[in-house]
Amino acid sequence: MPPLAKSFGERIAEALVADGLIHEKQVEELLEQQKQKGTRLIKLIAEKGLVSEQDMTVSMGRVLGVAPINLSRVAIPADIADIVPRDVALSHKVIPIARLENKLMLAMADPLNVLAIDDIRRITKLEVTPMIASEKAISDKLNQVDSGQTSSMEDIIKDAEHQAELEADAENLETVKEQQEDASSLDKLAADGQDAPVIKLANLILVQAIKERASDIHIEPFEKMVRLRYRTDGALVDRTPPPKNMQTPLLSRLKIMASLNIAERRLPQDGRMRVKVLGRDFDLRVSFLPTVHGEKCVLRVLDKSNLSGSIDKLGMDPATFKRFRSAVDAPHGLILVTGPTGSGKTTTLYSALNELNKPEYNIITVEDPVEFQIPGINQVPTKKEIGLTFANALRSILRQDPDIIMIGEIRDTETAEIAVEASLTGHQVLSTLHCNDAPGAISRLDDMGIQPFLISSAVVLACAQRLMRRICLSCKEPVDYPAKMFEDLDIDPGFFEGVTLHRGRGCDRCNNSGYAGRLAIIEVMTVSDEIRKLVIQRASAMEVGKVAIEQGMRTLRMAALDKVREGLTTLEQTLVVTAAH
Repeated sequence: MPPLAKSFGERIAEALVADGLIHEKQVEELLEQQKQKGTRLIKLIAEKGLVSEQDMTVSMGRVLGVAPINLSRVAIPADIADIVPRDVALSHKVIPIARLENKLMLAMADPLNVLAIDDIRRITKLEVTPMIASEKAISDKLNQVDSGQTSSMEDIIKDAEHQAELEADAENLETVKEQQEDASSLDKLAADGQDAPVIKLANLILVQAIKERASDIHIEPFEKMVRLRYRTDGALVDRTPPPKNMQTPLLSRLKIMASLNIAERRLPQDGRMRVKVLGRDFDLRVSFLPTVHGEKCVLRVLDKSNLSGSIDKLGMDPATFKRFRSAVDAPHGLILVTGPTGSGKTTTLYSALNELNKPEYNIITVEDPVEFQIPGINQVPTKKEIGLTFANALRSILRQDPDIIMIGEIRDTETAEIAVEASLTGHQVLSTLHCNDAPGAISRLDDMGIQPFLISSAVVLACAQRLMRRICLSCKEPVDYPAKMFEDLDIDPGFFEGVTLHRGRGCDRCNNSGYAGRLAIIEVMTVSDEIRKLVIQRASAMEVGKVAIEQGMRTLRMAALDKVREGLTTLEQTLVVTAAH
């Protein structure tokens, strides 16, 4: 008897596994849940947030043999959008993209919907060429076309030139604060022709950054211009700058949105704001720094959808995952995650906390600031100006009967001493440190004045983490490297024998960078009895690292090369990210 044909959902899951977006183990778990719940496999993948909508669309398009399209990067003229009546477009979840003679390019959430294609063909008298896009992207684009959202930096500058008042003082801006709080979304405000140019400009900068998946927005004043840059996938990219004469009103507007003092321009200020874009809430951390030519503003975009629901989504290999899981499940001890700023340390800790977030545990965190608010976890923000430091907060936390404590960062000896003491008195403590690798975490605590015998007893696991840029799936192509390159870089070419290496050619989806999204590489060192002896002897980080590798630790360089083998990233990214390893 021939085997049953695979379902469409299973074929999509296979494509996602082939692209390195999910693991085979996750597919097996999803199939089991599908049997229990009777839910479609694709819906389960979407509900769990295992892959982004765009990545799902690309994989579905490849399975169906239909070209995917990123609607956020496509401008649809009103005359093209009007070819299909709005009620029909909403009903069938479609939107026209372009017309070429008697052919109509049609973005569809379900390209297999023959009835929809027949309806459109009958209404328009045109031949339909289906393309695939996510349902949400189609709805957003239909709403955008309806609202006539055509605002751009150039439009705003033009409006400003024709407006009598460009200063937009504090009182003027204060009157729009209520409108901002009551508005349903910033993307609609950005297109509202009745708003002052400075308000439209601030909203447009935020909307564009969020649509481009930027993690940070930099507004930098210089003598004769203002520079605007977005950090996307770890790289800063220039965008159309606002005019110099709107510098002060723009920064004042952002200060009001973040509830900061607009009259103070001599001292640094930090704040937060919450905005709604495309139906989703985003928290932004705002920082102002006085410079020679005015205040520099940096906004960090905190997107909760980037949080991994659990540690099995962090992309570790099975052996490394087993070590990490064992430490997270331990009843007590100190777990340290190291790496530079912006390497995803906090995300990893939150993933572990999500795993531990159960009614039987009292979990308390102390952070500066609290980046993501998680239901069920008590989160304490530090406030240096009133004396609420990490150390002072920790002393009080220990009197709150905690089971698990997360410290945003160990910065000083006092905090380190309390963290070690807490881990030795039956608490599980998770924290971050700034150092280069996992063995270096031990040396860092030693440098802070913690006694080696205490370190050896307290620390159960040390990790090092980096973020690498992921190859864009839309323009992924094979690439050959010369053998001499492997020799010069001290990489065994046999490691890649029989494996096709890839790179991104560059396309509209990835802004011709060849990369779209990022992935984590993690080095995990379990503190074994042998390593404890070395710690007590104050052995160097190099000696500790050597023993850890012998015991199975995969270094950052090893983890990065594994990702290259899997076709998820490039050799160039490995050299950039793990240059010192």
